[in-house]
Amino acid sequence: MTDSTPLPAPSAHALNQGGPEISPVAWGMWRLTEDNGCSPQERIEAALEAGITLFDTAAIYGFNGDNGFGDAEALLGAVLQDEPSLRRKMVLTTKGGIEPGVPYDSSAEYLNASLEASLKRMGVDHVELFQVHRPDLLTHPEALAATLQAMVESGKVGAIGVSNFTKAQISALQNFLDIPLATTQPEFSPLHLEPLQNGEFDQAMQNDMTILAWSPLGGGRIASAESTRERSVALRLDSVAKEFGVSRAVAAFSWIAAHPAHPIPIIGSQTPERIAEAADISKVTWTRHSWYEILQAAMGEKLP
Repeated sequence: MTDSTPLPAPSAHALNQGGPEISPVAWGMWRLTEDNGCSPQERIEAALEAGITLFDTAAIYGFNGDNGFGDAEALLGAVLQDEPSLRRKMVLTTKGGIEPGVPYDSSAEYLNASLEASLKRMGVDHVELFQVHRPDLLTHPEALAATLQAMVESGKVGAIGVSNFTKAQISALQNFLDIPLATTQPEFSPLHLEPLQNGEFDQAMQNDMTILAWSPLGGGRIASAESTRERSVALRLDSVAKEFGVSRAVAAFSWIAAHPAHPIPIIGSQTPERIAEAADISKVTWTRHSWYEILQAAMGEKLP
């Protein structure tokens, strides 16, 4: 017997307790510096028109291996300078802690300088969320907790989170905090299931943390499936996409968002037409049967 009961549709929810409401899809600016014929302002406005309110950037975005550190934030700052009204429509998050050549630094001196530089580049006096981009193994979690807590107390940061941290690293950091971590940002897609399998999603649900899923299209492999596993996942996503009149990408985004942890896929599309597709996420309805079909294709085996 096939279960036809629909799973709850993705919807807006609070970033953290008492925090701003955020959309079920976020837009990432790691490719904002690409010249594709569309201005940064056109892309940002397309995201807003698609109902996206959560905008994700980082100090490292724009760096090409030699230069460009901070360029994505600087471009965003130029847009906000020209159209200040856009800022009021955005829940803005940035990240710090990656220093090219180091590679990671979560010392108080570095993170505070990173935050100040990010605010200056974007021309804003605060961000709704600041995340540590990658764990620095040479910074004690107690010291990191003190730094992050001071950021919130300063009023320059509304909430704090982490990106690419393990379960144990999250637990250790939270142990030293008097305020809750609001977010965790792992890589997650139908082709990268690790956070679903290693307990990260369970931890996030237990601690009421918002999950921001980066690379929701598997680094482009869902769009251009080549391996047997990738083609198997794509085939099943295409079946769902055809049923609801959406693209394969939107089917993948909605599959991510259908999990009860309410992961928020961070889309990286940089053309207004592709960004506009994000609004279609509400068109897709999943059942347990259809959702598990994608999971089993992604795993390459049947569940017991």
